[in-house]
Amino acid sequence: METFQSILAKKLSSALANAGLPDAGELTTATDPRFGDYQTNAALVLGKQPTENPRALAKKIVAHLRVDDFCETPVVAGAGFINFKLRPDAIAKKTIEVLRHAGLGVAKAKPKQRIVIDFGSPNVAKPMHVGHIRSTVLGDALARIAQFLGHEVIRDNHIGDWGMQFGMVIYGWKNLLDQRALQRNPLAEIVRVYKETNERATRDPQVREACRQELVKLQAGDKKNIDIWNECVAFSMQDFQHVFEMLDVHYDVQCGESFYHDRLPGVVERLLKSGIAEISEAAVVVFFRDNPELADKPCIIRKRDGGFNYATTDLATVDYRVKELKADAIWYVVGAPQTLHLKQIFEIARRESYAADLRHIAFGSVLGEDRKLMKTRSGENVPLRDLLEEACNRARKIVDEKNPHLGEDEKIDIAQKIGVGAVKYTDLSQYRMTDYIFSWEKMLSLHGNTAPYLQNAYVRIRSIFRKAGEPAPKIDKLILSDPAETNIAKRLCQFAEIVPQILNDFRPNILANYLFELANSFHTFYEACPVLKSEEPARSSRLVLCDLTGRVLQCGLDLLGIKVPEKM
Repeated sequence: METFQSILAKKLSSALANAGLPDAGELTTATDPRFGDYQTNAALVLGKQPTENPRALAKKIVAHLRVDDFCETPVVAGAGFINFKLRPDAIAKKTIEVLRHAGLGVAKAKPKQRIVIDFGSPNVAKPMHVGHIRSTVLGDALARIAQFLGHEVIRDNHIGDWGMQFGMVIYGWKNLLDQRALQRNPLAEIVRVYKETNERATRDPQVREACRQELVKLQAGDKKNIDIWNECVAFSMQDFQHVFEMLDVHYDVQCGESFYHDRLPGVVERLLKSGIAEISEAAVVVFFRDNPELADKPCIIRKRDGGFNYATTDLATVDYRVKELKADAIWYVVGAPQTLHLKQIFEIARRESYAADLRHIAFGSVLGEDRKLMKTRSGENVPLRDLLEEACNRARKIVDEKNPHLGEDEKIDIAQKIGVGAVKYTDLSQYRMTDYIFSWEKMLSLHGNTAPYLQNAYVRIRSIFRKAGEPAPKIDKLILSDPAETNIAKRLCQFAEIVPQILNDFRPNILANYLFELANSFHTFYEACPVLKSEEPARSSRLVLCDLTGRVLQCGLDLLGIKVPEKM
């Protein structure tokens, strides 16, 4: 199904060609709705030459535009912008098309791709903490949106389950473990023995050497150490799974770093054989002498002592995802501090001629109210499980105040949808590279750009139909007699324009902002236009607008991983 924006873009391209001008500029939604619904800067871009006057060019373009079947006469404004205003009858017709379209007007992406999305990726033997929010909810939202657009998505949880820390964990398990504490709270006890071992190793070289020996035995396949490692992994995965269930996040692949361990010698051998890597001071290194950005930043893929590192594992992972998962694209939803590391990996993959499109989707940090990384009072990372439970508890208080007569199970369900939704939306409504301050008061507010505000708009719509005692009627024509009706209908048509844009720069905040504006438009419409008390045919038309608004809000929030309650 074509959108107004795509139709106008084609008409503009045709007008430019007929006027003897090249394609130029952009066609976007208008920055100020008083002047129109869409605008183009084509004349401004073409008028950069000293001999060309942008306003004269704009008038020339308008003379060749044929848009009167759904627009008023285009207007040249300012230095040479061309503004387009949709006709209400065209908006009404398009809204009915959206109503009947299975994807609410959103066209499937072409070409369809198989996309592996690497997100979440916590480390074993540590609880997930507040720092995992961004990767987990951003990756999940992008996966949902890509899937909605028709791509085949493989969600990959690349767990950190191998490495230096396990020498300390195994030493601590053997020498410091409290079995009763392990039964009560396995992950907390594993963290405790790791921390205590780390402190001892810092002070005592013998303990440090003992930890190193435990790691060597693990890597050599010692049965006792492998059994301890397996138990640690299993306990961690149980804890992770609880958090993922709270967040309604699932994975298709959970290959930890250990999965690639046996593949690492082959990676080094392959890179040496191809000449991409070379031996330097007893280590195996990839130099980027022809890349100005990386020229002084070589990548070690085998250390002098024969050990491997994250780069080696990540190269094995690229190979697996391309050759075995058959990925057309791989998206790494990983924090900004990993930018250099991933640039090195991507450059090596390019030299190996992997065809997959590799993207680093970086993001900023979650800050406390002191504008520093969010920590507990003792300076520890805030456990994500504790944060989500706190969000649900705070949301429960709101539910108790607003709707005390609901049943207990219903209150628990609503509180979880509001609490978890508030945490997710606070993150996703920000531009991903922006650091943001975590504030309970703001995120759980029923006013402003928050998940509870959007959920409340949906609940209000559902209450209209409960009062009506009937579903939305089936109609062939909308009546848009009030500006508030026209405005909300226009916004509903724009959902199909917004969703595909998100993946251009991986910005779910575009969708969040759209949903906020849609909810605002609905509240304006609801105040200006009586629904149930209006006469036919306006009543049926307004019920259809309400129903479609509810469906778009529910679909849009679901794409962000946020559920809507029927009551609040």
